[in-house]
Amino acid sequence: MINATETVILYRPTGPEELKLVEESGYTRWPPRLPEQPIFYPVTNEAYAKEIAIDWNIKASGVGYVTRFRVKKEFMDNYTVEQVGDSHHTEWWIPAEKLEKLNDNIVGVIEVIGEYR
Repeated sequence: MINATETVILYRPTGPEELKLVEESGYTRWPPRLPEQPIFYPVTNEAYAKEIAIDWNIKASGVGYVTRFRVKKEFMDNYTVEQVGDSHHTEWWIPAEKLEKLNDNIVGVIEVIGEYR
């Protein structure tokens, strides 16, 4: 069994279409990126994920969700955290072609921890 020190907690703001695909996977996998989405951007903290869900997902679809999931630290150690704005605006940039590998390294399930309308 993997303990908490062997995983990294990631957050992902998402809209209803992407969340439906996550649900169809049994809350265990993220769907493939679309051609215009070359990078998968999970974020490092709930506050930033909530900001994106409210500012982007609600505007795009009327609802925004925040998800939380754990990924094996050994996998995440291949990527650096990027700061893209304020000090808490930090995220990982996972190339789309590595998303299946990320999915293979998810520990447990993808949880919905917030819903905003």
